[in-house]
Amino acid sequence: MISLLGMIEFDLPLSHQGVKFFLILLIILLAPLILNRLRIPPLLGLILAGALIGPKGFGLMERDSGILLSGSAGLLYIMFLAGLEIELEEFKKNSYKSFVFGMYTFWIPMILGTLAGLYLFEFTWSSSILLASMFASHTLIAYPIISKLGVAKNRAVTVAIGGTLITDTLALLILAIVVGMAQGEVNGIFWVKLGGSLVVFGFLVLVLLPRFGHWFLKKNEDKVTQYIFVLALVFLGAILAELAGMEGIIGAFLVGLALSPIISKTSPLMNRIEFVGNAIFIPFFLISVGMLVDFRVFISDRETIFVALVMTVVATLAKFLAAVAAQKSFGYTLAERRIIFGLSNAQAAATLAAVLVGYNTLLGTNELGEPIRLLSESVLNGTIVMILVTCSLATLEAQRGAQKIILSQAGLEENIGKREFPEKILIPIRNEETAEELLSLALFLKSSGKKSSLYGLSILNPENQIYDAEVKAQKILNKTSILAAATDNFLIELLRYDADVVHGIASTVYENKITDLILGLHVQQDLDDSFLGKMTNSLLEKVNATTYIYKPHQSFSSHKRHLVIIPPRAEEELGFPFWLKKVWNIAKNSGKRMIFYANEDTQHYLQKILDNNPIRVDFRPFPSWDDPGNLNILLKPDDNLIMILSRKGNPSYHPNMDLVPELVKTWLKEHSFLLVYPNPLDARTIHSHDFLHSNLAGPRSRLELIGTGISRLFQHK
Repeated sequence: MISLLGMIEFDLPLSHQGVKFFLILLIILLAPLILNRLRIPPLLGLILAGALIGPKGFGLMERDSGILLSGSAGLLYIMFLAGLEIELEEFKKNSYKSFVFGMYTFWIPMILGTLAGLYLFEFTWSSSILLASMFASHTLIAYPIISKLGVAKNRAVTVAIGGTLITDTLALLILAIVVGMAQGEVNGIFWVKLGGSLVVFGFLVLVLLPRFGHWFLKKNEDKVTQYIFVLALVFLGAILAELAGMEGIIGAFLVGLALSPIISKTSPLMNRIEFVGNAIFIPFFLISVGMLVDFRVFISDRETIFVALVMTVVATLAKFLAAVAAQKSFGYTLAERRIIFGLSNAQAAATLAAVLVGYNTLLGTNELGEPIRLLSESVLNGTIVMILVTCSLATLEAQRGAQKIILSQAGLEENIGKREFPEKILIPIRNEETAEELLSLALFLKSSGKKSSLYGLSILNPENQIYDAEVKAQKILNKTSILAAATDNFLIELLRYDADVVHGIASTVYENKITDLILGLHVQQDLDDSFLGKMTNSLLEKVNATTYIYKPHQSFSSHKRHLVIIPPRAEEELGFPFWLKKVWNIAKNSGKRMIFYANEDTQHYLQKILDNNPIRVDFRPFPSWDDPGNLNILLKPDDNLIMILSRKGNPSYHPNMDLVPELVKTWLKEHSFLLVYPNPLDARTIHSHDFLHSNLAGPRSRLELIGTGISRLFQHK
């Protein structure tokens, strides 16, 4: 033991790579555990820990190339995740507000910063404008807190992220122009080169990359390969952005935005992306930022103290005024203003890049032969102090705002109703080939952020028992559970003995109060009477749950579009809100475009829901049931057909619906399809949904009840 200790050098700063890595992991582990008890955001703790162990603290570690590499990767990861978690339809819906906030958070700091540089620091115009651009840019340091607390899809977050893209891009363009002017390089060729490179960059990242990404992820289903591919694209986007004259963070954000429709929010790939980023890359970045902090500047130099104080106050005041302006303009709440301020106040990446470039840009020498810099050393030291203060304030404000929104949402749900809708999804599993795809469908159907119960069912016939049938069935259930666990979901395994499969499934639905039943058909299996005939009809008669019959031709996440055929008067059925919510979930969780085939009345009804719950959707007229051949819609490769059917006696039922199983057998040999049978909602089912049970006795119309159900279901996002 003594000889082993002698082989490890503990001189400061630490040089042994294993000891350094262990120390950083120890900080990442302990900081949240300790600071959560003190009600201090863990992100702030990581920054402070970096300051303490860094070269300007106790000197335990140098800010060497390893720390810089990990920190740079963490910053790119933050921007990538911010882009990846944006819902494109929500982003488009708030694009105008994002632009307005981007102008607020750019021009207010630019004006105040330029005035401070000219009149308080007596800088030149070029130095003052560059200083102001440092205030205008910001880094989404607090975004991991927002994401962890589950409010990343809030409208204020979307607006703040969109504004970040705008102000950081403009600030970094200002940096390139000012430095170019200082070096005498701004001419016609400069502008042509800058504009051309931006156009090429946008085309590569926003047009070609999504197509290439979809093709690669569809062809390669190995989870490790997919993750490495995505990680490589993040750095490729950063490199392309730098080649175009911008900072890498813009490229990483746009890569996330481009991949958002491709990477499902419920997929194992998304789970791995978030896990690795939050566990390793992002903490390394925060620690590396902390290592820049030098507490000695507070006592060593009065000029530095003055510069640091002015910079911190002006930057914070400017971002606060921008957040207040956004709140007043958009009618946002105080909590949403805090989130906007928290996300936009932290100065780190782009600010640090600007001050380092300005510090290293020499304008000449003075009488003593000392270099005259575009930004002085006092500004460099003041920037470090500003980074510490603004990052600390940003994390505190973002956490307070997010917590307020969570509490207000809880209050809203309490006002809507004491009981939340149960969501219990049953997947009868017959073989390994269909298990993964049926589970994938279930994850797309479930509501994001809602703790849903997933059940895997295997039924064995006690009268015709093979000696190892139970072992095989349990093995398939275990494998499916592992697949569910990879997406942070828990699958309840059910192994049942029953001579009648239909009776076994129906009994399980009844005993566990299942709301959604998913039945699978193997990709190679024909649609004969044994499956889509007697067995299905028997189940539909006995099961009171929304039933989905799915035949996969490719992985569910690889579909580019979902075509949904909705029969006339579907909105008049009590089961309408429940399957509609699941179709909405598919759109939300996949980010793919939906094509709704519906008549004018149904389209009008759906449009009202779209106003408050936007998804990517186009409307087409419903073909007609009179000639079932009209339903043979021309599908593109990678399309998935979702056909809403009905049960006899319901308003949307048509006799030709009975022909659908035989028709899809002919039409959809090379495509996936999903048949949906709405929940019949009999007396027993109604008792499980309090809004129906409490209102059916009163003088309320069927459509009023359906409207109430929709408002209730879509509140539980």
